[in-house]
Amino acid sequence: MKNYFLTTARLGFSHWEYSDLELAYSLWGDPTVTRYISVNGVFSKEQVADRLFKEISMQKEFQVQYWPLFNLESEGFIGCCGLRPYELRKNIYEIGIHLKNDFWGCGYASEAANAVIKYAFEILKADNLFAGHNPQNITSKNLLKKLGFTYSHEEFYEPTGLDHPSYFYK
Repeated sequence: MKNYFLTTARLGFSHWEYSDLELAYSLWGDPTVTRYISVNGVFSKEQVADRLFKEISMQKEFQVQYWPLFNLESEGFIGCCGLRPYELRKNIYEIGIHLKNDFWGCGYASEAANAVIKYAFEILKADNLFAGHNPQNITSKNLLKKLGFTYSHEEFYEPTGLDHPSYFYK
Protein backbone atom coordinates (compact mmCIF):
# COMPACT_ATOMS: atom_id res chain seq x y z
CA MET A 1 0.00 0.00 0.00
CA LYS A 2 1.24 3.48 -0.91
CA ASN A 3 1.96 6.10 1.68
CA TYR A 4 -0.18 9.19 1.01
CA PHE A 5 0.54 12.58 2.55
CA LEU A 6 -2.58 14.15 1.01
CA THR A 7 -5.89 12.64 -0.05
CA THR A 8 -9.18 13.65 -1.64
CA ALA A 9 -12.37 11.62 -1.99
CA ARG A 10 -10.80 9.54 -4.80
CA LEU A 11 -7.10 10.40 -4.94
CA GLY A 12 -3.95 9.82 -2.93
CA PHE A 13 -0.85 12.00 -3.34
CA SER A 14 2.51 10.33 -2.80
CA HIS A 15 6.16 11.31 -3.41
CA TRP A 16 8.24 10.25 -6.38
CA GLU A 17 10.99 7.73 -5.62
CA TYR A 18 13.84 6.47 -7.77
CA SER A 19 12.03 3.13 -8.02
CA ASP A 20 9.11 4.87 -9.82
CA LEU A 21 10.81 5.03 -13.20
CA GLU A 22 8.25 2.69 -14.84
CA LEU A 23 5.38 4.80 -13.48
CA ALA A 24 7.08 7.95 -14.73
CA TYR A 25 7.60 6.39 -18.14
CA SER A 26 3.93 5.31 -18.31
CA LEU A 27 3.06 9.01 -17.95
CA TRP A 28 5.80 11.10 -19.57
CA GLY A 29 6.67 8.41 -22.12
CA ASP A 30 3.18 8.67 -23.62
CA PRO A 31 3.04 11.17 -26.51
CA THR A 32 -0.68 11.80 -25.90
CA VAL A 33 0.31 13.18 -22.48
CA THR A 34 3.45 15.04 -23.55
CA ARG A 35 2.29 16.56 -26.83
CA TYR A 36 1.73 19.93 -25.15
CA ILE A 37 4.70 19.94 -22.74
CA SER A 38 7.74 19.43 -24.97
CA VAL A 39 8.98 21.00 -28.17
CA ASN A 40 8.49 17.85 -30.26
CA GLY A 41 5.74 16.33 -28.11
CA VAL A 42 7.79 13.28 -27.13
CA PHE A 43 10.15 12.48 -24.25
CA SER A 44 12.91 9.90 -24.65
CA LYS A 45 13.53 7.36 -21.88
CA GLU A 46 16.47 9.50 -20.77
CA GLN A 47 14.31 12.63 -20.63
CA VAL A 48 11.68 10.79 -18.56
CA ALA A 49 14.38 9.62 -16.13
CA ASP A 50 15.75 13.17 -15.96
CA ARG A 51 12.25 14.51 -15.26
CA LEU A 52 11.77 11.99 -12.46
CA PHE A 53 15.11 12.87 -10.89
CA LYS A 54 14.29 16.60 -11.09
CA GLU A 55 10.99 16.00 -9.31
CA ILE A 56 12.76 14.07 -6.54
CA SER A 57 15.38 16.82 -6.21
CA MET A 58 12.70 19.50 -6.08
CA GLN A 59 11.01 17.71 -3.18
CA LYS A 60 14.30 17.50 -1.29
CA GLU A 61 15.19 21.16 -1.89
CA PHE A 62 11.80 22.93 -1.82
CA GLN A 63 9.37 20.37 -0.30
CA VAL A 64 7.25 20.42 -3.47
CA GLN A 65 7.04 18.45 -6.70
CA TYR A 66 4.44 17.31 -9.21
CA TRP A 67 3.37 14.54 -6.82
CA PRO A 68 2.29 11.16 -8.21
CA LEU A 69 -1.47 10.54 -7.98
CA PHE A 70 -3.15 7.25 -7.26
CA ASN A 71 -6.77 6.12 -7.27
CA LEU A 72 -7.55 5.33 -3.63
CA GLU A 73 -9.85 2.44 -4.48
CA SER A 74 -7.65 0.60 -6.99
CA GLU A 75 -4.27 2.14 -6.02
CA GLY A 76 -3.68 2.54 -9.76
CA PHE A 77 -1.36 5.31 -10.91
CA ILE A 78 -3.21 8.05 -12.80
CA GLY A 79 -0.67 10.88 -13.20
CA CYS A 80 0.76 13.75 -11.18
CA CYS A 81 -0.30 17.10 -9.79
CA GLY A 82 1.64 19.49 -7.65
CA LEU A 83 3.77 22.55 -7.29
CA ARG A 84 7.16 23.92 -8.13
CA PRO A 85 8.81 27.20 -7.16
CA TYR A 86 7.89 30.07 -9.45
CA GLU A 87 8.95 33.24 -7.61
CA LEU A 88 10.03 32.16 -4.16
CA ARG A 89 10.98 35.65 -2.98
CA LYS A 90 7.33 36.59 -3.59
CA ASN A 91 6.14 33.22 -2.19
CA ILE A 92 4.53 32.20 -5.50
CA TYR A 93 4.38 28.59 -6.63
CA GLU A 94 3.49 27.16 -10.03
CA ILE A 95 0.78 24.48 -10.17
CA GLY A 96 0.79 21.75 -12.78
CA ILE A 97 -1.02 18.54 -13.61
CA HIS A 98 -0.33 15.69 -16.02
CA LEU A 99 -2.80 12.81 -16.24
CA LYS A 100 -2.61 9.56 -18.17
CA ASN A 101 -5.11 9.82 -21.00
CA ASP A 102 -7.29 6.98 -19.65
CA PHE A 103 -8.25 9.36 -16.83
CA TRP A 104 -9.09 12.46 -18.85
CA GLY A 105 -12.64 13.71 -18.52
CA CYS A 106 -13.28 11.98 -15.17
CA GLY A 107 -12.99 15.05 -12.94
CA TYR A 108 -9.60 13.98 -11.54
CA ALA A 109 -7.80 17.10 -12.78
CA SER A 110 -10.03 19.54 -10.92
CA GLU A 111 -10.18 17.31 -7.84
CA ALA A 112 -6.38 17.04 -7.67
CA ALA A 113 -5.78 20.71 -8.49
CA ASN A 114 -8.24 21.90 -5.83
CA ALA A 115 -6.42 19.80 -3.23
CA VAL A 116 -3.06 21.23 -4.32
CA ILE A 117 -4.41 24.80 -4.22
CA LYS A 118 -5.64 24.23 -0.67
CA TYR A 119 -2.28 22.66 0.28
CA ALA A 120 -0.38 25.62 -1.21
CA PHE A 121 -2.29 28.23 0.77
CA GLU A 122 -2.91 26.34 4.03
CA ILE A 123 0.30 24.33 4.44
CA LEU A 124 2.90 26.29 2.46
CA LYS A 125 1.28 29.67 3.16
CA ALA A 126 1.73 30.66 -0.49
CA ASP A 127 0.88 34.25 -1.40
CA ASN A 128 -0.25 33.29 -4.90
CA LEU A 129 -0.18 30.55 -7.52
CA PHE A 130 0.91 30.74 -11.14
CA ALA A 131 -0.13 28.45 -13.99
CA GLY A 132 0.45 28.35 -17.70
CA HIS A 133 -0.61 26.15 -20.59
CA ASN A 134 0.33 25.43 -24.16
CA PRO A 135 -1.71 27.80 -26.35
CA GLN A 136 -3.18 24.81 -28.21
CA ASN A 137 -4.36 23.08 -25.02
CA ILE A 138 -7.89 24.43 -24.63
CA THR A 139 -8.75 21.81 -21.99
CA SER A 140 -6.06 23.21 -19.67
CA LYS A 141 -7.27 26.75 -20.33
CA ASN A 142 -10.81 25.78 -19.34
CA LEU A 143 -9.60 23.95 -16.23
CA LEU A 144 -7.62 26.98 -15.04
CA LYS A 145 -10.62 29.25 -15.47
CA LYS A 146 -12.85 26.75 -13.64
CA LEU A 147 -10.33 26.63 -10.77
CA GLY A 148 -10.40 30.41 -10.39
CA PHE A 149 -7.23 31.46 -12.21
CA THR A 150 -7.19 34.77 -14.09
CA TYR A 151 -5.25 35.39 -17.29
CA SER A 152 -2.26 37.65 -16.70
CA HIS A 153 0.21 37.56 -19.60
CA GLU A 154 2.05 35.49 -22.19
CA GLU A 155 5.24 33.83 -20.95
CA PHE A 156 7.91 32.00 -22.95
CA TYR A 157 8.13 28.33 -21.95
CA GLU A 158 11.47 26.90 -23.06
CA PRO A 159 10.45 23.19 -23.18
CA THR A 160 7.88 23.93 -25.93
CA GLY A 161 9.56 26.96 -27.48
CA LEU A 162 6.23 28.82 -27.31
CA ASP A 163 4.70 31.73 -25.48
CA HIS A 164 2.15 30.23 -23.10
CA PRO A 165 -0.95 31.97 -21.78
CA SER A 166 -0.20 32.53 -18.08
CA TYR A 167 -2.46 32.98 -15.09
CA PHE A 168 -2.49 33.83 -11.41
CA TYR A 169 -4.97 32.61 -8.85
CA LYS A 170 -7.68 35.12 -7.89
